[in-house]
Amino acid sequence: MLYLYLIILLNKNIRMDLINNRYYIGSIDALDIVNEFGSPVYIYNVEKIISQYNKMKNAFNVPKLKINYAGKALTNLSILKVFNKLGSGFDAVSIQEVKLALDAGFRPEDILYTPNSVSIKEIEKAISYGVKINIDNIEILEYFGTFHNSVPICIRINPHILAGGNSNISVGHIDSKFGISIHQIPLVKRLVETLKININGIHMHTGSDILDIDVFMQAADILFNIAMEFPNLNYIDFGSGFKVKYKPDDYETDIELFGSEMSAKFNEFTKIYGKELILMFEPGKFMVSEAGFFLVKVNAIKQTTSTVFASIDSGFNHLIRPMFYNSYHNIINVSNPTGRPKIYTVVGYICETDTFGWNRKINEIHTGDILGFYNAGAYGFMMSSNYNSRYKPAEVMIYNGEAKLIRKREVYDDILRNQIIVDIDIA
Repeated sequence: MLYLYLIILLNKNIRMDLINNRYYIGSIDALDIVNEFGSPVYIYNVEKIISQYNKMKNAFNVPKLKINYAGKALTNLSILKVFNKLGSGFDAVSIQEVKLALDAGFRPEDILYTPNSVSIKEIEKAISYGVKINIDNIEILEYFGTFHNSVPICIRINPHILAGGNSNISVGHIDSKFGISIHQIPLVKRLVETLKININGIHMHTGSDILDIDVFMQAADILFNIAMEFPNLNYIDFGSGFKVKYKPDDYETDIELFGSEMSAKFNEFTKIYGKELILMFEPGKFMVSEAGFFLVKVNAIKQTTSTVFASIDSGFNHLIRPMFYNSYHNIINVSNPTGRPKIYTVVGYICETDTFGWNRKINEIHTGDILGFYNAGAYGFMMSSNYNSRYKPAEVMIYNGEAKLIRKREVYDDILRNQIIVDIDIA
């Protein structure tokens, strides 16, 4: 028993571990989690989150580094409190995320609000909260110069670099709705000088799932050239987009190599700039993707002429990424880890095509088995919905050998909440 505990302890920072023919998340049996909290259920291993944060922090060698967790990946308050205690900042893309960050204990000055296509009313609200403001629109920049030129702001630059693992998450190319074009910098400078706008930060984000660090280096050269046009900067934010592993033999961004090369380039630039600046990043998926697991129950096995379907008690209402991004999530049979592998197509219970994986080799599946999805920490629960009037699942956090419920499973009253029933007479 002591031997088993030591193995779990040594492996608790990595993925779901098969030990003595049982799958563990952290030091807790995955089946015990389902027995206690039901299915489907999202589970987050906090040790893995801490490990990822420290891995990134230790990769850089610069005088001033600030990691802002990109909350859109996962905004459960219990998880946000973890990042706050780690010393992270927070990257918010909506006023609701700003409020969540404040509720989680983040200081306003540690929150960077990066909106897109929002109203002036929302931006005014963010100003009232005292958070950092990041602007990616010439019209909004003019508004700040007219009404809030004493408020320091950051400008988001579109570097015109096509990068990212999917067209939906590639946001730095020339036709993207995000950022101010590098070709508009002369206009930005005229507005800044004429309206006395206080620019204290430069930001960019080229996309997600970027594997080639040369993309970051290319963008860095562009951003450094632009930064030289603004003498009062406090920080330069390179966004994120680091790739994580989705398959056992998959590639990931070499964060140590990237940290070494970026640190050298950044330190050299600050000498030329003549001032120490904060090097800033805003990772989301990199922090929480591999820490998350999604456990579901098999409702039925269905054989057609050429396909064996494993139908589960979930659908794209809970995990839309495979349908929306064509993303890959490794799927295992938690209940039968030693069974003979067979080929299955895993599908959900939504009244549309909601396929999680085509022709996957998975240990033999029976009705009632528990399946586990990897890489469910980022954009899993956050993109869930009540489509087909289904309930959203529970969320559980694991830390120090304990599993804690951090979001209740929805019930029927949650479907009715906020509805106003009007019963009309039909003649």
